[in-house]
Order: sequence, then C-alpha cells, then structure tokens
Amino acid sequence: MVSVPGASVHQDGETVAWEPRGHEEELNAAMEARSCARDEKADGWRSNEIVWRNVILMALLHVGAVYSLLVIPRAKALTWVWSYVCFIMTALGVTAGVHRLWSHRSYRAKLPLRVFLAAANSMAFQNDIYEWARDHRVHHKFSETDADPHNATRGFFFAHIGWLFVRKHRDVIEKGKKLDVTDLLADPVVQFQRKYYKTSVLIMCFLVPTMVPWYFWGETLWNSYFLASILRYTVSLNVTWLVNSAAHMYGNRPYDQNISPRENRWVTFGAIGEGFHNFHHTFPFDYSTSEFGLRFNPTTCFIDLMCWMGLASNRKKASVEIIQARKLRTGDGSHRMKRGQ
Repeated sequence: MVSVPGASVHQDGETVAWEPRGHEEELNAAMEARSCARDEKADGWRSNEIVWRNVILMALLHVGAVYSLLVIPRAKALTWVWSYVCFIMTALGVTAGVHRLWSHRSYRAKLPLRVFLAAANSMAFQNDIYEWARDHRVHHKFSETDADPHNATRGFFFAHIGWLFVRKHRDVIEKGKKLDVTDLLADPVVQFQRKYYKTSVLIMCFLVPTMVPWYFWGETLWNSYFLASILRYTVSLNVTWLVNSAAHMYGNRPYDQNISPRENRWVTFGAIGEGFHNFHHTFPFDYSTSEFGLRFNPTTCFIDLMCWMGLASNRKKASVEIIQARKLRTGDGSHRMKRGQ
C-alpha cells in the first residue's frame, strides 16, 4: 500500500495525523503470511483435529433453538420484548465492546461503560474479552491465511462455525503470542472478566435472561429459558459468525478490491452495523466501521450516545479525503454506481 500524504483521522472534533501502513511494512507482513502458507503446504500439517465436545454442544444448542420456535406462541409478549433486549445487549457486548473498544481501541470508555460492556460480553459467551480481542487482532494482521482463526479461504462452513470444531491452527497461537496485548493486560475490567469468566457467563448468559421474565411477570421458566437464553444466544452467535463468513465472501469492495472482506447489507442489519466489512478491514481504527456514520449502524448510535452522556470519548474516524483517495486507488469502482451495498 502506498501512503497517502497529508492523510488524517478526525478524533472528536480534532484532526490528528495518521498515515496508512507503509508499503514496506505491508509487504513484509504479506511475505510472512505467504511464508507460513508455504511451510504448511510443505509439511502437510493442517488443524483438522476435531473437538467433539464443541461439535456436540453446538449441535445440542441448535436443536434447542429449533425447539424454541415452538415455544414462541406460548410465551408472553413481554418475554418476546425481553429476549430482544437481551439480544441487543449481547450484540453491543461484541460490537461496541470487545470489537470496537478492546480489539481496535477506536474510542475510549470510562469505567462504568467498560463494566457494562464486559457484562454484555459475558452475555454473548464468545470467549472472554482478552482471548477474543487477541485473536481478532491476529485475524486482521494475517487475514485469509492459516494464522487467521476463521480463515475464509477454507470455505463458508469453516469461516462460519467449522473453525470452532477443530483445534486452533498452530499459526494462530504462535502469531497471537507475538502481538502486543499490553493494553488488555493492563485493563482491570478485562482481567477481572477473564478471571471470573465462567461465573459471569452462567449469570449473564443464562440466569439473568431466564429469571427476569419468571420473577417480574410470571413467565414459565421453560419459556424464559428457551426464548431469552437458548434462542437469543444461538441467533447472536450466528449473526456474529456471518461477519466471518458471508461478509468475507458476498458483496462489493469499494475501498480495497485486493482483500477478501466485503460490504454486505444483510450482515449489517443482523449484526447492528458490522457488515461494512471492506471498509472496516481497510480502516480498522474507525470507530464507526463505516463511511456512512449512523446509517444502518446502531452500534455507532450507541457509542455516540455514550459520548453525549460523557461515558465515552476520543472517537477515531477516517477523514473524507483519505476515504475518497483509497476508493480511487484500490477500490473495485462500485462506489461510482451505488453508495455501499
């Protein structure tokens, strides 16, 4: 990639200097990734050892989710509303929390907001913040190689859920050890959640969603459990996984046609703003993960609201100039026909 002279990032009203990674640095990263791929091909090693526990648990979870559809007509309307509220909180724990805040540090959050997002992340039950953020940084640096935890070149199924059914590829582990995660280690909220992760998941992912409808409006525990816990959890998992699978395979690439991630409006709707994936991989520091601000982006609305309330600050945003320059330089030309997909 060629650096754009004079490029800038807007940070809550202030403009700070920012330069894309230089050609030499990006070339070195690409050569390292290709070297890893050649080594794998040479020794024939591939992470195909099945983790049967995960296979069985995910199968049971999805069977339970299908059964939950039969429970919907019997549940009270307030339980439907509560299940949706839990889904939104779950999604924010991933999108605004472990993704945009802890993985990319695209904005700052004060302690009360970090505690809320950590609790919401436990409700999501997708690994603790530290592990999720570390692996996501590996995903960005070594995207579509064997060091990518959910390498989309191995097919839709692997990128969606199959990566959870096998042991982590050794490159994922090795590259993860070399990344700078001192910010995660220094965050007491991240470390507290990691230490008590199993307990927090039990409480936030299952007990709270199940007990609230039963205690406050007399819903049956059976209905509460299958709707607010099982169905909500399963849907939230698959919505997140679609970012790894569908958003890496289907859609246009207006910002960089040389990378796999795409702009996918259907993923954007389901993942409350995470489907602008070609933009995100091109400008990973941008807190909105999109050129279009609040459009189809509830997570951005949430972060903006938190800033208005004084709980967040220092939002990083790519400037219009650098976005337009990148479109012209490496985009697929789709921006001329339609603003986003």
